[in-house]
Amino acid sequence: MNTSEAIPSNDQRAVKATLFVAAFIILLATYFNELPGGMIGALGAMAIVGFVLNYIGDRTPIINQFFGGGAIVVIFGSSYLFHSEWISGDIEQQITTFTKGGGFLSFYVASLVTGSILGMSTATLKKAALKYIPVILGAVAISFLFAGLIGLLFGKNLFESLMLIALPIMGGGMGAGAVPLVEIMSGRTGMDASDLMSQMVPALAIGNAIAIVIAGLLNKIGQIRPTWTGNGELIRGDATAIVDNEKKEPLDVAKLGLGALIAISMFFLGTLLSNVISMHTYALMILSIALIKVSGIMPEQLEKAAHAWYTFVVGNLTPALLVGIGVAYTDLNQIIDALSPMYFALVFATVLGAAIGAGLVGRLMGFFPIESAITGGLCMANMGGTGDVAVLAASRRMQLMPFAQISSRIGGAFMLILATFAIQLLG
Repeated sequence: MNTSEAIPSNDQRAVKATLFVAAFIILLATYFNELPGGMIGALGAMAIVGFVLNYIGDRTPIINQFFGGGAIVVIFGSSYLFHSEWISGDIEQQITTFTKGGGFLSFYVASLVTGSILGMSTATLKKAALKYIPVILGAVAISFLFAGLIGLLFGKNLFESLMLIALPIMGGGMGAGAVPLVEIMSGRTGMDASDLMSQMVPALAIGNAIAIVIAGLLNKIGQIRPTWTGNGELIRGDATAIVDNEKKEPLDVAKLGLGALIAISMFFLGTLLSNVISMHTYALMILSIALIKVSGIMPEQLEKAAHAWYTFVVGNLTPALLVGIGVAYTDLNQIIDALSPMYFALVFATVLGAAIGAGLVGRLMGFFPIESAITGGLCMANMGGTGDVAVLAASRRMQLMPFAQISSRIGGAFMLILATFAIQLLG
């Protein structure tokens, strides 16, 4: 929750006191398993746990400088707190249901994608569109190269290193990546689907964790080498990529409500299109919003409203969502159980190769290498939409969500096509 902006300094003490009182009440109810059911109980616990862990992470030396600060602490801290039963009862299931089945993740991603694309200059969007696909291909090529070389050092054949480790990591997450990948491989190789999944899932989880950590490190590298980063701008020499419209005009409830409605409508549009076009909802939503932006048919005031809502969501709901990711999508026990030196080395090589490949190709295509490494590399190597949020939060570049989603969705679909051909060569 962001309480420091747009609040007079003389009111800050009262606001902080109110937050800590609210935190005490909600944490007490959580500890005694007395939270109400549904959205109010889940979101209340997520908001307060996220606020407390984010506050700690942003003020912890080394973690706040090199490892993403609050985002890292919120994801792994909340996973530990709930899965180790420090916080017990029904609240873990409530948070999982609210984040997954309740659609909180979809609501958050829709708000970010809509607001960030509509807040982007049309010229930037046009320049980035055609140049971005080579960045993804560069990430895939170098990640496979690194994974293959490390696998050979440990005595693994290319099928084990690439098809069971690198390909699932680069495949767009669990639902859009690992699950269809297992179906493809089990059908064509005769391998048992459960055995394939048991080998792929730890790779996804560990790869996601490594991607988050590397994202935090890249943010620090950008501070050390400022010429390598646009601080959230993807294209070099473009000072108008994101226009902070909400700072020029006062925010009001009507504008925020209108922005929320636009974001929800764009998600519905992607859902409707996915019934007639065989593509992921997020990918169709991105394409639709981009076409609307480039065509200029949406009035500027509506674009400003969508961008204002995006800013509100990022500033106030990000820590809560990161708690949902930690509880619903991050299993520390699964990560720890798979942490053999060989397995970790293969996964690390894959993720690092993705970041390096995307950064190098991005530089050649006119992008800032750190931004292209984060979006084209790390957002290919994480666990889809949840990983995108975590990686961008750790790198403090949430405005890059549209490019992150392109990597996860369109890049993930490309990996499934690649898998079909690769099985015939390596199987």
